Amino acid sequence: MSLTDILSPSDIAAALRDCQAPDSFSPKKFFQISGMSKKSSSQLKEIFRILDNDQSGFIEEDELKYFLQRFECGARVLTASETKTFLAAADHDGDGKIGAEGIKFYINRRRF
Repeated sequence: MSLTDILSPSDIAAALRDCQAPDSFSPKKFFQISGMSKKSSSQLKEIFRILDNDQSGFIEEDELKYFLQRFECGARVLTASETKTFLAAADHDGDGKIGAEGIKFYINRRRF
C-alpha cells in the first residue's frame, strides 16, 4: 500500500506546494490540505505505518526531517526548526518520538 492509495495525489501535490519554502511547513495546514485530517483512525494508522521509514513503530526526529519526502521523493527536507516544532506538537507523551497515537492525537485535537 502507498500513500496515494489513501490520499489523493492532487491533494498531496497541493500540500507539498504550500510548504515549498524553508520554514513554511505547518503540520496543521499540511494535514488539512493533504486530506489527512479527514481520514479515519484506521486510515491514519496505515498512513503512519507508511511514514515510519524504519518500521520501529515511532517516527523519531531523524526520520521526521524527511517527512515531506515520504510523500514525494523530490520534496524538500524539513528545517531543524520545523522538525523540532512538529515533534513538540505531536509528541503527546514527551518521549522524543511520535507514535501513531501521537499523530492521531495531533490531528484530532485540530479538527474543525
